[in-house]
Amino acid sequence: MALSDADVSKQIKHMMAFIDQEANEKAEEIDAKAEEEFNIEKGRLVQQQRLKIMEFYERKEKQVELQKKIQSSNMLNQARLKVLKARDDHVLSVLEEGKKRMLLISQDQAKYAQLIESLIAQGQVTIRCRQVDKTLVENAVTPAVNSIKDVIKRDCQVKVDNENFLPTNCAGGIELYTQKGKIKVDNTLEARLAMIAQQIMPEIRGALFGANPNRKFTD
Repeated sequence: MALSDADVSKQIKHMMAFIDQEANEKAEEIDAKAEEEFNIEKGRLVQQQRLKIMEFYERKEKQVELQKKIQSSNMLNQARLKVLKARDDHVLSVLEEGKKRMLLISQDQAKYAQLIESLIAQGQVTIRCRQVDKTLVENAVTPAVNSIKDVIKRDCQVKVDNENFLPTNCAGGIELYTQKGKIKVDNTLEARLAMIAQQIMPEIRGALFGANPNRKFTD
């Protein structure tokens, strides 16, 4: 039985509607899948950038923290150096005060003469002294030599240098030279003070600043 034109037209319309529906469903499916993939990729890129930003700021934070530690360490070291310098300056001022007081020793002629005798007795040499002390030193030679004769069991050849003298700003004392000046013994008051100060420096620091809790040994 042959189809009429109306039936054919109806079937064609039905097929076209079906194809159109299938196309729409397929397009929706493609759109949905594309949107899903887009969202996934967008999330991946966002997460990737978020991690990069976090890493960047973590590095910056570590750099800032390290810079703070370095700055703090430098400031602490500078503070320690300032304290050490202040302490050294104070010790030097104490020693300088000692030097000034030693200048008073030479003003007491009797005591100073005894001191010169004891200093001369420590050497068998040419004596160099301050020009102002020349007479006093010459007078002290004989008593000093006599004081050590019995100890060393021999005569001492001692002479006072009449050409070369200690500086005028020297606190006093003498220098002893032997073997044509090859050997020198510094018995000036400044040298004695420096020697004593070196020996008792830990005690001086302790008296001025107290005991150092970080020091295990004394020097």
